[in-house]
Amino acid sequence: MVRSLVTGLCLAVFAAVIIGLSNALGLDLEHVALLGAALGGVLGLVPHRPAWGKLAGFFAGFVLAWLGFALRAAVLPDSSAGRAVAAFVVVALIAVVATVSAGRLPLWSGLVGAASIVGAYESVYTNAPSQFLSESPAAATTVLLAVGLGFLATTLLAPQGASTGADTGRPRHRAESAAPAEPDLTLDDLTTGAAQ
Repeated sequence: MVRSLVTGLCLAVFAAVIIGLSNALGLDLEHVALLGAALGGVLGLVPHRPAWGKLAGFFAGFVLAWLGFALRAAVLPDSSAGRAVAAFVVVALIAVVATVSAGRLPLWSGLVGAASIVGAYESVYTNAPSQFLSESPAAATTVLLAVGLGFLATTLLAPQGASTGADTGRPRHRAESAAPAEPDLTLDDLTTGAAQ
């Protein structure tokens, strides 16, 4: 319980730092500070083996969603049907990447990556679709900085591994420590089990 509070407070400080950096460096981070910090926090907190897989999945989803915007700007009509086709293609490709990687790049991290660029850029794109080439790099870099700081905040304070009795505030009994450890379940294990 204490670890969750400390990690959450550290994440809150990093979100404030992101906004402070925005003002000091003249960046446009204010509107993505909470989004990026929260998504980076999720990326840092959810355990996954191998650890690099969740980062690779995030970047795969991020790039695929960015390419979805490119598809919308170049080929698809600016309508509900065009947005629906782009959303279908992006999510389907993220699922294919997760499947081809045999779970090393988890589906959830790909979706987090897609959500980060969509959350940061959708309103900008809607206002000026023809400015995709000039506006999207700025949106991508600002949200990646915010996600990176959120990820850093949570990975520094929340080590990946088995939880101990100290996490819950309850002392561990000698019988508990002698018993064989139950395997750690990840979000991927739960979603795979629910799908079967």
